[in-house]
Amino acid sequence: MPPSSRRATSIVRTRLPVVAPYRLDLTANVLRRLSSNVVDRLAGGAYSRALDGFSAPAIVTVRQREPEALEVELDVPAGEEARALALVRRMLGAERDLRIFDRRAAKIPWLRVLAKRMRGVKPPRYPTLWEACVNAVVFQQISLFAAAAILRRLIEALGTPLTRDGGVLYAFPTPPSLLAASDAALGTAGLSGGKQAALRRIASALLEGTLDEAMLEERSSQEAASLLSEIKGIGPWTSAVILLRGLGRLDVFPMKDSGIARGLTRLAGAPVDLAATLAILGDQRGMLYYHVLLSWLEGRGDLSA
Repeated sequence: MPPSSRRATSIVRTRLPVVAPYRLDLTANVLRRLSSNVVDRLAGGAYSRALDGFSAPAIVTVRQREPEALEVELDVPAGEEARALALVRRMLGAERDLRIFDRRAAKIPWLRVLAKRMRGVKPPRYPTLWEACVNAVVFQQISLFAAAAILRRLIEALGTPLTRDGGVLYAFPTPPSLLAASDAALGTAGLSGGKQAALRRIASALLEGTLDEAMLEERSSQEAASLLSEIKGIGPWTSAVILLRGLGRLDVFPMKDSGIARGLTRLAGAPVDLAATLAILGDQRGMLYYHVLLSWLEGRGDLSA
C-alpha cells in the first residue's frame, strides 16, 4: 500500500510530566517487542508512532531529555491535540507509580537484580482495545518471531502508511479494514482460519458495541476476563494479555506461556516456583511479564535506545 496523502495538520510541541524514575527507551521497547515492528519506531532516542482514529492520521514523536518529563511532538489535525496527548500518556505509562512493585521485587533475589537494572520501565498500553485484542490473538500459541512476522504482514496489507523522516510508519489497521479484507488476504498474511474468525468476531463486537473498553474498565480483572472469554477464540492466556497490554491491569499474568517459563528459568538459574513468585508480587505481577521480556531482548542485543 503506497504512503497516504494527509490533510493539513498542525505540529504542537509540549512537555509531558512523568512519574520518576522513568525510562522512555525501556518502556518503548516493551511496547514494540521487536525492532521489526512497523508501528512503533524507536531510533536515535526518539519513539514515534502513527495513530489512526483521528480526522486524518496523526504522528506522535517522543523524546526524553530529563528524568521527570517527556518532550512530545504532535503532528495532528488542528483541534485534536489533546486527545493525541492523552493517548501518548496512556501508551507510555507516564503516570504509573511502581514503588510497590519495586519493594516486592526486592524480596526475590533473582528479580531484584533485574528490576534494579531495568528501573524506570513503565507498563505501556496499546492505544485501543482493538489493537490489544489483535496482538493477543495473533501471538497465540506460536513463537514470538513467527507472530511478529504475521502481524507485520497484516499491518502492511491493511494499515495506513505515512512517510516520516525518510521512512514509513503504519497506523494500526482498524476493525472495518479487517472486516473488509478477504479470507485470502488474511491467509496470505499468515493468519490461520481460527484466528481470522476470532478477529472478525472481535471487530464486529467492537463495532456493534457489545464489547468496549468501558465495559472492561468498570469490572474487576476476573470479571473482565470472563466477559472477554465469551468471544470464541479468547481463552485465559489471551484475555490476560489483553487486560495487561490493553488496560494496564498489573494484577494479571499470562499463565502457561512457554517463552516466559524459559525466561524465568534462565533468569533464576533454576526452575522457578511461579505460584510463590506471583504471590509475593501480588497485584503487581504483570510487571514480571515485562521484565522477562526486557531481559530476553537484552540478551539478544535487541534493546534499542
